[in-house]
Amino acid sequence: MAKNIKPRKEDYAQWYLDVIKAAQLADYSPVRGCMVIRPEGYAIWEAIQRDLDRRFKDTGHVNAYFPLLIPQSFLTKEAQHVEGFAMECAIVTHSKLEKDPTMPGRLRPASPLEEPLIIRPTSETMIGHMYAEWVQSYRDLPILINQWANVMRWEMRTRLFLRTSEFLWQEGHTAHETAQEAQEETLRMLDVYADFAQQLLAIPVIKGIKTDSEKFPGADTTYCIEALMQDGKALQAGTSHNLGQNFSKAFDIKYLGRDNTLQYAYTTSWGVSTRLIGAMIMAHSDDDGLVLPPRAAPIVCAIIPVYKGDQERSVVLGFIDQLVQKLVGTEEFSSAQQRTTGEIKQYFFNPITHQRIVVDTRDTRPGDKQYHWEQRGIPFRIEVGPRDVAAGAALLKRRIDRAKETVPLETFTPEWFKSKLDEVHQQMFEKALAFQIHNTRDASTYEQMKQILEKQGGFVRCWFLPDPDTEARIKAETKATVRCIPLNQPGGEGTCVYSGKPTQTQVLFAQAY
Repeated sequence: MAKNIKPRKEDYAQWYLDVIKAAQLADYSPVRGCMVIRPEGYAIWEAIQRDLDRRFKDTGHVNAYFPLLIPQSFLTKEAQHVEGFAMECAIVTHSKLEKDPTMPGRLRPASPLEEPLIIRPTSETMIGHMYAEWVQSYRDLPILINQWANVMRWEMRTRLFLRTSEFLWQEGHTAHETAQEAQEETLRMLDVYADFAQQLLAIPVIKGIKTDSEKFPGADTTYCIEALMQDGKALQAGTSHNLGQNFSKAFDIKYLGRDNTLQYAYTTSWGVSTRLIGAMIMAHSDDDGLVLPPRAAPIVCAIIPVYKGDQERSVVLGFIDQLVQKLVGTEEFSSAQQRTTGEIKQYFFNPITHQRIVVDTRDTRPGDKQYHWEQRGIPFRIEVGPRDVAAGAALLKRRIDRAKETVPLETFTPEWFKSKLDEVHQQMFEKALAFQIHNTRDASTYEQMKQILEKQGGFVRCWFLPDPDTEARIKAETKATVRCIPLNQPGGEGTCVYSGKPTQTQVLFAQAY
């Protein structure tokens, strides 16, 4: 067990922060509540961006960019929206600084703005304003735009990746001719998120609908994907909102319809953020550090030479050169040799995703190198010593379960190694899915639900009659909320776990991040 990582059972919150620190993913910044994403962490975000951006473009969307600053008056145009975000807004009130005559060496705000500007907490209002200018006819629809950006929501209690005042995300915003098209778009993007979570991050999620008290401010309906973390708490991993005509009416997004009458467009928005990195950490990592899903890992394999003396070093490194060439190809091997600086040589295993294989030739003990790459969650390590060279093989170790196998040199090919990465991805997904299933429990009474939440955690599945006042009371008593109304409903009718009234709705309760 890594000495500098608190075991999960002792202190899960500290374990999470220790894993991030040990893997050098992020640090807190001098600005309270904000974070610095280090290169190792940002490379994971880039993997998420690449995969999602491809999916967005495959479904007909294009990228654009909208301003960081939003006029305060924009937020007041949609009543539910301003109420939902007012307490989280960061506001710009002045345009420049000047020397403070009362305090030498200090600066003070100088020129007040005519209208305060909001640092975007989300962009529905700004984009609604622009869509109103762009849309005149049904021929201008649909508009299918995504934005990669940062947002600011003033958080009192922060945790790296999971909840910070500033974070990175993507936000899709679309406008449609009909309600049916908007609904189809909303569900299409929900499916994109769910498949992405499984295929890239190896995280099983439950697709569902938020109750009225939990939905996005200003939406008709909010859909979500919910994931379960190893401490039994839920995490909202993505949302897709059907905004109906609410923002269209607030921002006058009207078009001349096919019947020559003016009509309001139907809009949607959907987004995921850097909290997906937090979800990935908490779904898969262990007491020894980070465990990366292979398809999101910037480095998929670390090769560690083991030798004593210059003669063994030469023999071992020569063998490793042969191994690497078989994995990445002679052309990549040659070009990497030319651009390599330092003692960690890097080779592109997949030039499209920029995933790399590294050879660690630093002058440190092999055990220290193993520890270094283990804490960073690298899916595979390969160790090569003089005996391995003599046998024409190498020792392959898997991070997820520390399984070992001796692999002959001729076996190493790109196709073979990709299959090994796919095996690990599937194993990680199945392990997380088994955990989710094992920690989803049924409750028929409110007392039973409270006992499960207190003693076991996880998802509590029960019949429930959604009601904002009831949900508020339950949250005050149990710290749990309705995470979603699963799209996969059993049918029929049951008895509400709280009121005892008949209901046709089954929900998932859980404590959440």
